[in-house]
Amino acid sequence: MTAAVPPPPGEPARGAVPAPRPPADPLAPVPPRYGGGSLADVLPSALAVLGVPGAVDLLGLTPALAGVRRVAVLLVDGLGWYQIPTAAPHAPTLAGLAATVGRPLTSGFPSTTPTSLVTLGTGAAPGAHGVLGFRVRVPGTDRVLSHIEWTGDPEPLRWQPVATQLERARAAGVAVTVVSRPEYAGSGLTLAANRGGDYRGAADADALATAMLTALRAGAGPALVSGYHPDLDRHGHLSGVDSQPWRAAAAGVDALLARLVDGLPPDAALLVTADHGQLDVPPADRIDFDADDRLRAGVRVLAGEPRVRYLHVAPGAADDVVAAWSAVLGDAARVLRREEAVATGWFGPVPEAHLGRIGDVVVVCRGTSAVVATRSEHPMDSRLVAYHGSDTAAEMTIPLLVVRG
Repeated sequence: MTAAVPPPPGEPARGAVPAPRPPADPLAPVPPRYGGGSLADVLPSALAVLGVPGAVDLLGLTPALAGVRRVAVLLVDGLGWYQIPTAAPHAPTLAGLAATVGRPLTSGFPSTTPTSLVTLGTGAAPGAHGVLGFRVRVPGTDRVLSHIEWTGDPEPLRWQPVATQLERARAAGVAVTVVSRPEYAGSGLTLAANRGGDYRGAADADALATAMLTALRAGAGPALVSGYHPDLDRHGHLSGVDSQPWRAAAAGVDALLARLVDGLPPDAALLVTADHGQLDVPPADRIDFDADDRLRAGVRVLAGEPRVRYLHVAPGAADDVVAAWSAVLGDAARVLRREEAVATGWFGPVPEAHLGRIGDVVVVCRGTSAVVATRSEHPMDSRLVAYHGSDTAAEMTIPLLVVRG
């Protein structure tokens, strides 16, 4: 299987901590680089720049940001490193920043929004914080929790027990603000990822820029501002990468970046990153779980998402399920038992309390394949154009852009 995914931008910026060059093949597997090259390392490094006791600058930001007392972190949903060349004709500010002050990082695994938002917010790998996918089974039940529709059950502080970097910053006297869509205020995912910050609702990119810059300029002490922009990911899902709606969303990202860069106070820095990339999945590469008796046999609960599936199976059925899925999918996916998937290091260390959220069998799609479920999940999920979640370079590789005021 092949995909029309462009190569990544050029070398990391001068003075950046060296990072492995992303592979030329956007469909090559990329492991997460926890501990010095991943999304989990962004906020601990930002806190170190701000002088928070005990914070470790895992990304080597301090030399370039000496004297900075205010840091804004913007996460652009769906802005993968491999998507930047595609966006460049419509986003000159983004392209310029990527070429001069950009470097690649990896997301955590799975490369999906809920997992990444909590990875950023906690500074921890997914195994530790426990938000281990888009949808996961609640252990001891047959209930599937969708993290983007999560309210108060399970209770967020018990489901995600790791303290956030925002809480750590606030305890050290840093003013902390979170700026995101009004409808996300108080959700389970927001509490899991961003507790510790004062929440400001922003309904669009203009409001987001205004609120982030206002928070950066307020007060005389150190400040941390975290912002989130979802439009690029949404249009990629609905219309495809490099579709006309996606191009318009890329232009919107560019206008947002230009406003933030132009408005930075002299003692401030802007860090721009993402939660994952995206790739289009052709109809011919979609396998329908609900249309194949061989795939359904022995599976009690289907969770995860089309690019990474978690299969919770009937007692004693794991071997048969692995054999059946391996035979049906062939080279389109890796099919592993849970213990094998954990041993790869994809999730980082996984405590016993979180193991049951991962399927008995884990299916990681290769190439541009996806396992949809046309009847047992929301119909729109199988009609999307672009997806993410797996371990390809196009999905896992994300940017870090570092701009001083």
